[in-house]
Amino acid sequence: MPILNRAAELQREVMEWRHHIHQNPGILYDVQETAAFVEERLRSFGVDEIVTGLGRTGVVGLIHGRSQSDRVIGLRADMDALPLEEITGKPYASKTPGKMHACGHDGHTAMLLGAAHYLAETRNFSGTVAVIFQPAEEGGRGALAMVEDGLMERFNIQEVYGMHNMPGMALGTFAIRKGGIMAAPDKFSIRIKGRGGHAAEPHRTADPIAIGAQVVNGLQLIAARNANPLRSVVVSVTQFHAGTTHNIIPEEAYLAGTVRSLDEAVRDMAEMRIRQLAEGIAAANDAVAEVDYERACPVTVNHAQETLYAARAAMEVVGEPNVNTEVDPSMAGEDFAFMLQARPGAYIMIGNGDSAALHNPAYDFNDEAIAYGISYWVKLAEQRLSA
Repeated sequence: MPILNRAAELQREVMEWRHHIHQNPGILYDVQETAAFVEERLRSFGVDEIVTGLGRTGVVGLIHGRSQSDRVIGLRADMDALPLEEITGKPYASKTPGKMHACGHDGHTAMLLGAAHYLAETRNFSGTVAVIFQPAEEGGRGALAMVEDGLMERFNIQEVYGMHNMPGMALGTFAIRKGGIMAAPDKFSIRIKGRGGHAAEPHRTADPIAIGAQVVNGLQLIAARNANPLRSVVVSVTQFHAGTTHNIIPEEAYLAGTVRSLDEAVRDMAEMRIRQLAEGIAAANDAVAEVDYERACPVTVNHAQETLYAARAAMEVVGEPNVNTEVDPSMAGEDFAFMLQARPGAYIMIGNGDSAALHNPAYDFNDEAIAYGISYWVKLAEQRLSA
């Protein structure tokens, strides 16, 4: 079946909303302008109840169906942008230097607004749809903030669903999988405290640079020799800072990086081995390593039955051949994981066509995906709340 006729009719208007959001990006919880725009649109649709300030700057709208039921499902979009300088050259490019929608959250928000518009017009379902507009997905754990603020209990949400665009996936396609679909994105830092001195007398020092180099090499063994090769883990050192000039061995070196895993046992192992390797290598060289390990959000785990529901809705929009139900998991992270820990649900990818990569200053959400996204949300809501 093709996209909904009404979704196609809404395409241009929703695109204009998307461009407005794109021009006015906010970082983390500082999305007041986008939240106010979302609230204004929801009111204009005649949404039954609107709650603002949930999880600091989140917005929730409740849309009741034609018939009464205690069934409630949640549909979530993220609102925040990234600290990047945009280079797209588009007429609707960001008006705020150093901030841009480089992950497509402007498109996610606009598509869910379009779905809310449609659902408020038709109300062809039994129960309630909660449209959830979340701040601070990009490292701020906004999903957890909304959950801890009572999102699920306050609105009696029983299932929750999310969607993200995917560059390189063809327009008019969707992708999903049961189980882990996005990784746990942890970060670590290691401060190596050695003994500095003259570079001409290295034997009188405990060189934190040489020790740090050994630590970097040692960390590569976690994926290569400690992890089961059938259970993926990524350990990347992305920072190494030390020294001030050419003839001084410094007192300290600083390393930092990220760990990505799709399994909690592997995650635990990686954290343990980072500590053991850094501390052991430092001690063997008469130095000390201080390790800080921060867990950002858990693995994004799709529930089995809800994955089937999401896939079925996508198939109604684009046809079964255009829905990949066994997509490879991504090692990127997603704080929607917290919502999936709180309630059963699923997270699906929608094709963004041949665009620049996510988190790239040349990236732009593909407006041609809008009607597909609206149609998916509507089909999912109507199927899950069928009278």
